[in-house]
This record gives sequence, C-alpha cells and structure tokens, in this order.
Amino acid sequence: MKNKFFVAMPLIVVTALMILFASQINNDTSVLPSVLLNKPVPEFSMPGIEGIEDGTPGFDQTDLVGQVSVVNVFASWCVPCRAEHKYLVELASRNIVALYGINQKDDAVNARSFLTELGNPYDKIGADLFGRASIEWGVYGVPETFVIDAQGIITYKQIGALNDNSYYNGLLPAIEEAMNKGQ
Repeated sequence: MKNKFFVAMPLIVVTALMILFASQINNDTSVLPSVLLNKPVPEFSMPGIEGIEDGTPGFDQTDLVGQVSVVNVFASWCVPCRAEHKYLVELASRNIVALYGINQKDDAVNARSFLTELGNPYDKIGADLFGRASIEWGVYGVPETFVIDAQGIITYKQIGALNDNSYYNGLLPAIEEAMNKGQ
C-alpha cells in the first residue's frame, strides 16, 4: 500500500500542476495591477536620446502636468514595440494628447535607427539608459503605455503591445475619460 502511494504521488503532483496551469491560460496578463494607478507620476528626469535633433529632448514629471498625456515605454530591441508602433503613429496623427516616450536600456544608435525606420511619433523622448525611471514607473517590461490626466495622475496602464483591441477599446477610451475628468 505504501509503495502504491509513492508511485502515485508524482502523478498526483503533475496532474495538480497541469490543472493549475490550464486554469491560467485565458487570464489576460495585460491587466496586471499597478500600485501607481490613480497616483501621481513618480519623480524622474531623463536626458534625450543622443543625436536626435528634431525637438524631442528628454523630459521629467513636470512635463506631464497641465494636459492629458500618454507615456510609452519602448526599446529598439523589443519585437512587440515594433508591432505596436503603428498605433502610436496613429495616435500622434490625431493630435489629441501629448505623447512621450521612455526609451529603455537602449543604445542611442539603435534607438535613432528604430525611430527613423518606423517614424517618431513622440513629442519628447527620455533615454532611460540604466532602467531607473522604468523602475520608478513600475514597468514590468517593454512595451508599456500609460495615460496621465492633466493633474499628473496615472489613470491607465497597458502592459504589453497595443493591438486593435487594446488601442480602440482600452487606450482611446482611457484618454477620453482622462480628458473628461478635468471638465
């Protein structure tokens, strides 16, 4: 009897793990909670990306007060960042919010190449060379996108790349809600 228990134990453990993993398959990882939601943006200051001369210098938290803003954390080495970039370009073309970029742990040459190839939708870009600002923002990984209301409060966070659903049903409504909040 004792031997049967020891033989069955690994099977029981594997079955329990399979059930646990299977129950998590449909969970949306882009809805991870953020302790910064409904709180002021953290204090930070970042220089611009070296060599970008087109009016996109670095920025700090004071730039994010007085208007509704979107902050996007990206990197040239990030494949999902390439996939979502068309949504940022489209957002910039709407001219409804200030769009800021945090370029995370990226070489300036690669960041410039990325923006030259795909277009630079950002009003200002900060170079987060060592990831310190990203830590302050509670970034899990790139890409991530935040909506900040006119009072400098983070009202929305998208973890992972923007797609049709998250852009049209998440980000754009969050921007509209932030704009209506101040009225």
